[in-house]
Amino acid sequence: MTGVPEARTAGIRATATQRSQAKEVRRLALLSAAAGLFAENGFSRVSLEDLGAAAGVSGPAVYRHFPGKQAVLGELLLSVSRDLLDGGLRVAAETSDPKDALRALVQFQVDFALTHPDVIRVQDRDFGSLTDADQAEVRSLQRSYVETWVEVLARIHPDSDISGLRVRAHAAFGLINSTPHSVRHHGRKIAAKTARPILEQMAYSALTADALIADEQDDDGEGR
Repeated sequence: MTGVPEARTAGIRATATQRSQAKEVRRLALLSAAAGLFAENGFSRVSLEDLGAAAGVSGPAVYRHFPGKQAVLGELLLSVSRDLLDGGLRVAAETSDPKDALRALVQFQVDFALTHPDVIRVQDRDFGSLTDADQAEVRSLQRSYVETWVEVLARIHPDSDISGLRVRAHAAFGLINSTPHSVRHHGRKIAAKTARPILEQMAYSALTADALIADEQDDDGEGR
């Protein structure tokens, strides 16, 4: 008889897990829908009913996952910022060679830019619609992500000052992020397989330009 309550308890746990998973799927669907709608129409022109319809739920059902539209925007940009930081730290730690680490970071950022163009547009246009607290947290996460790049760049350019390395990192982000943004903005699409190698090569070359020149001078004994 002891098996009956145990089986019932297991069934209850399984049901709870399924409900939790279904709720997470709907939450992610809402965030995905929000990215597309905010990018296309702007945060201020999108209603909760619009979000619900795009995600396949009623407008009021959105409140089961988020307290309001501003919270959706906050979670969208915060979750992406956390993912970028976590991914950047992981990528940078996978190799001890700084140039290999930088190449991996560039590939990581290019992949993000090509797969999340809507989020880039939302960040550029609607960052000011976040709450003050969310703005501060997003900035903090993004600063930490930049510093991940700076730490790698400092090993490649040991004689460069930190502020200059931050300029390099931000310039690379601008290069990588602007291409899918501008192409999407003008109503055309570019194949990832076409854009990816171009973006990776341009960004990596720009970030390592001085180091590459120094390597050539070491090899030949004089500059080219």
